[in-house]
Formats: sequence, C-alpha cells, structure tokens
Amino acid sequence: MRASKIEIRNFRGIASASILLPNHAVLIGDNNTGKTTVFEALDLVLGPDRLNRQPPVNEHDFFQGEYYVAEPEPSGGEADQNGTQESTAEVAEADAEGDGDSPKEPPRIEIDVTITDLSEEQKARFGDYIEFWDGTSNSFYQTPKPEGVDEAAICEALRVTFLGWYDPEEDDFEGRTYFSRSLTEEDTPVGFSKKDKQVCGFLYLRSLRTGNRALSLERGSLLDIILRLKEVRPRMWEDTIGSLSDYTVASDPELGISGVLESINSALKKYVPKEWGIEPHLKVSNLTRDHLRKVITAFIATGEGSHAAPFYRQGTGTINMLVLAMLSQIAEDKQNVIFAMEEPETAVPPYAQKQIVHEIRKLASQTLFTSHSPYVLEEFSLDDTVVLARDASGSLAQSSIDLPESVKPKRYRQEFRTRFCEGLLARRILIAEGATEASAFPVACRRLSELDPSKYTSVEALGICTIDAGGEKNIPDMARLYGELGKTIFAVCDKQDAAHQIKIEGEVQLLLMHEETGFEDLVLKNTTEDALKRFADLIEWPPHLLAKYPDPKVSAALAISEYFGWAKANWGIADFLAQCSLDEIPDWLKEASKSLTAECRRPPRSDDVAVEEGELQIVVEGNARIRHKETSVIYDFEIADLVWEAVDGSEGGMGPEVHYQATIEHDELGALEWNIWEYPTGVENSRETQINGHELIEDFEYGLSWGASGASDHSPDM
Repeated sequence: MRASKIEIRNFRGIASASILLPNHAVLIGDNNTGKTTVFEALDLVLGPDRLNRQPPVNEHDFFQGEYYVAEPEPSGGEADQNGTQESTAEVAEADAEGDGDSPKEPPRIEIDVTITDLSEEQKARFGDYIEFWDGTSNSFYQTPKPEGVDEAAICEALRVTFLGWYDPEEDDFEGRTYFSRSLTEEDTPVGFSKKDKQVCGFLYLRSLRTGNRALSLERGSLLDIILRLKEVRPRMWEDTIGSLSDYTVASDPELGISGVLESINSALKKYVPKEWGIEPHLKVSNLTRDHLRKVITAFIATGEGSHAAPFYRQGTGTINMLVLAMLSQIAEDKQNVIFAMEEPETAVPPYAQKQIVHEIRKLASQTLFTSHSPYVLEEFSLDDTVVLARDASGSLAQSSIDLPESVKPKRYRQEFRTRFCEGLLARRILIAEGATEASAFPVACRRLSELDPSKYTSVEALGICTIDAGGEKNIPDMARLYGELGKTIFAVCDKQDAAHQIKIEGEVQLLLMHEETGFEDLVLKNTTEDALKRFADLIEWPPHLLAKYPDPKVSAALAISEYFGWAKANWGIADFLAQCSLDEIPDWLKEASKSLTAECRRPPRSDDVAVEEGELQIVVEGNARIRHKETSVIYDFEIADLVWEAVDGSEGGMGPEVHYQATIEHDELGALEWNIWEYPTGVENSRETQINGHELIEDFEYGLSWGASGASDHSPDM
C-alpha cells in the first residue's frame, strides 16, 4: 500500500497542490515551503487519531486564515464619487448583466489522497469504492481494462477525501473524512471511519514532538499504539486508583496537619448533620484513568549509576533513537504501513541518520521523509527526490531533478555532499566557475559587509548558496539544472568569449564576469602593496617558495602570485581578502557585491511590462488625495508620481526581508512615503503610507501581486 497522489486545496500555506509520491521519497525545499503541511494533510486524511482533536481544524489551518464569507449588506442604492445614488433597480439590472458580485462559497479545506497497491484485506473492505489507477499516466479509469492501455500499469486504488469547514450556526469548525466516490455518486456521503484508517496504517513522526510522549500512556502515543496493535489492554487503572484511594497522606500527628483537620471536623459537626459528611482527610488525589494516562510515564536510567529519570528528560538523540525503536516495532506488527518522518537527522550523528532511513525502508511499504541533511538526501535516488517550491499565491509545485549531459549520475552521487546538495535546499544559487571563485567571492562579500554594512551584504544574508561548477564549460548546464527546479540563478566567472558568454547569460538572472583571465589576476592587479606585504607576514610559507623568496615582502606581488597558484584550492585568495581593508579590495568585487544585492532586492516588476504568469509585481491603482494639516489645501497625486525602489533589507528566519518604497518630495507637504515589506520572499508582509500627519482623504490601492491576478493597466515607473 502507498499514497500515490495527494491534492491539497486551501490548507495552511497551500492554496493548491497536486503532488505525486513514489514508493520511497524525500521531500526537499526551502524553509516555509510546505513540506510539513503535506505530511499534516496526509495525517488529516489517513491518521486514525488525528480527528480525535476537537475541533479537528481551526482558523489557522485555512489558507490565509480565511474561513468565513460575510453576508452581503442589503443594497438600497449606492453612492458614486459625486454623491449621486443609483436606484435599487439599476443595481439589480447591473447584477443581472454580470457586473454584480455573485455570492461567494465559504472557503473549505479539501485534501484528496489516492491509495494504491492495496492489500487483499483492503480490497475486500473497500470494494464498493475501488477505482482503477493507471500508474503510467497517473490518472483514473472507469473500467478495469480500458483499450489502448497497458494492463500491467493498472491497479486497484482508493480515493479518500478530508473536508474541513466553519459552521456559522455552531460557531465552530468541523472536519470529516469520506470515501471520495461517495461525495459525487451517493446522496449521503459515506464517512471513512477510524477503523478504516487503521486498516490503511499511516504513522507520522513529527519533528521533536512525538518523542515527548512516546513512552507515556496518552491516547495516540507510540506506547499506546503498540499496546493496541498487540491487543493488550492495560488492566491497571482500577488497581492503581484503588491503591491510591486507600493511601492517606499526613495522618501522623507529629506532622501537625491531622490536628488542624480534626479541629475543622469539630467545627463542621456544629453546623451540618453527620450524614452530610464529616472527617475531612487528605488523599493522594482524585485521579481518573484519563488523568493517569497523562501522568504515568516510563523512567530510564542512563550512565553508570542506577538513578532513573523520566524518559523525556533524556538527550534529544537518545529520545529519537528510542522513538525509532518503537516505530520499528509498530511497523513490524502492521507490515503494510505508510510511514512519514520529519527530519530524521535531528540530534543524531550521520551514521544513525543513514541507519534510520534504511531500517524504516525495510519495515514500511512506503516511507516519506523531509530532510535538510546531505547524509539523508544522498540515500535517495533522483526519482525518489521530490523538490517542492511554493509561490506567494500559495501554489505548491513539484519538480524532478534532470541531470544535464555534463553531469553524469556517477559524478552526481560522488560529489553530492560537496557540490549539489546545498543547492537543492537553497532558494538562490551562485554558480562559481571554479574552486577559487567559490571560496573567495563569498568571503569578499562577507568582508565588505563587515566593513560597510550600509552598502554591502554577504551572500549568506541574501540567502544565496555558492556552487562550484568545476570549470567554465559547466556553468550553463549547472545553471540549467537548478533553474529548472525553480531557483534564482547567478554566476561569477573570468572573461569568456562572446559565444560562451551568451550561453551563460541565457541560463542566469545575473552574470558577474570580470575582464581578467583568472581570479588571481583580478585580485593581484587591483589591490595595494601594503595589503600584499601584510598578508606575506601572516601566512606560513611552504619551503619551496621560501627558498625562492627568502624575504617574500621584497617581491610581494610575485611571491604571493606563486603562493596563490600553490594554494589554489586551499582558500589562499579567500584568506587574503578576509584581511583586506575597504580600499584594498578590488573595485570589481565591490561593484559585483552591490549588483548581486540589488538583484536580490530589486522591486518586483511593474505591470507596464509584459509579466509572465506567476511573476511577482508591484501593482498601483487609483489616485491619492491629501489635505494639508494647517492650510486645509487638498493636493492630488497620480500613479505616475510614484517611483519604487528597494531601500532596505535584512535577513530573517525565513529568508531575506525586502523594503520597497516610493517617495514624493512635495514643496508644501514635505516627504511623502508609500512602503511595502516583502517577507518571506514573494509574500507581502505589510504596507504603510506615511504623510507627516496630514489628512489622507484617499490613498492609492497598492501592493504586491502576481502576473496571473489581472492587475490594473496603470503602473509606476520602475
């Protein structure tokens, strides 16, 4: 059994998604892409205990928090800008012609999962709702043997749908799982019950969360699941509660508490009949079995001593390995199980990461992982690596890794950790011509940002991963590899011939190419003598160069040139740039750093330029009117008055934050500002209009939008 396809609509940060899942897969993508949301969606559909939560969803589970459509206000005629009023009949006539807004359907969460490779038990249980799935075209057929289709590619499949919605009458959220066919083929939808889900078997290990209650007896804990699978009922609740009820606390008179209770008892007899209750005394607690489930937990002794502590107080790595052992036991008992796990690398060494992947693969019919670890990612083939990317409209897209001709599968695997892995996990990629550029250029940008942070930014702060192409001829292919995965691509290299330059520029968003034939020449020809002599004192010279240059400072340029050649792949130039002052760093590197920063922070394209579907842009509509706070004079402003630019940026937990601003310097009103903040990338975080305390009568409609959204024909000059 496996989940072959999942479709998601309106769930958390995902407006829409359609993801195909192989037998064993690792989901990768930038932070906040939606990897965990995919697992949570699977859990809503297939997790037997997920719907025990009440309510099963809340307002934060709906895309952009929108779960309710307000009732339209009764229309008695609408006033236009000149104060005149349309009649109700005119409004109704306009609506009939299609100009009015039709009532919106309340948003609801919809998650569809297609389950294939069904066991005989599952086929027998779900027979009325079985469909036929073509594994070649990844689509359904209505008949078991359609013409023109390879019969071997067709198998029985089951579709299950979760629906979540807001019920205004109950003022609460509802969520239920159904057989998908029953939603369209039957008068009353048929629920996919907890028992049905248990037959399917879906186990989800959330990062750092499942371990906190693994060895407790709470419902849904790993220990509880194991006991239920083995049909073991813990027959201890009655005995435990009875034993506790017989145990009195603080009855010894020497403690002083019993005397106080006796005095209370004497006073109590004066006011109430004996039958009403007397003799107050202290018991351990009034625990019920539900209380006991939460407080009973396993203790584990670690180290040389015998002292035991609650299992959840152990180290994170120990807890994770404990959880793995318990999950393996669950999988052994169920056999036909889909297993999803977030970040198996958390707090465990590389060898254990690999062991986790291999062991769970052997135990489960399907395994799904998310990971940021090269040691985990390299255990999956290209076909099993699912690259996810989400745009600001909430559309989650799936990409596969297609290696170019210059990158053979053997090389990909051999150099995965050192060259390819980090690029798969990043949002922006800088393709460097060779090892020297890959090490030295990021160091130069970092040094510049330390010396003048107002002008320069490190590549790390820009969210850029630097990849060594292994030679200028490989740059176009490497750029295409990552570009097809939805990454933003830049390149840095030496002087190229015209034909190859055009080839590179066709694959990258920005090419940083200097005029020298080598990076070493760029640095040596454009730094200062003082910087070279200072560096000569800092490094440990190899014997053969020291024999040739007994005093390297005398011929600093020649000596260091040979040193760079000797230390070409060992950070020689990077170390030199790291100790330079601002004036000692070549001007080309300064300008390249500025260009890279500007490209990362450039304002999205305005809609006066042909914009492709899904491309981000700043949209401005309407006009602005401002009344002077002292003279009461009203000033009008048009879209053409606004010129947008990126004025600031910083690095947050989910990537770079970019501040766009349009400023008007007005003789009477002073500096007027319109601001937009983009964070994370592609998402409008906030906007603000600042007008020096004057009265804003009317403002522009402005913000970030996408090419497919039908933006206004009016736009600012960028």
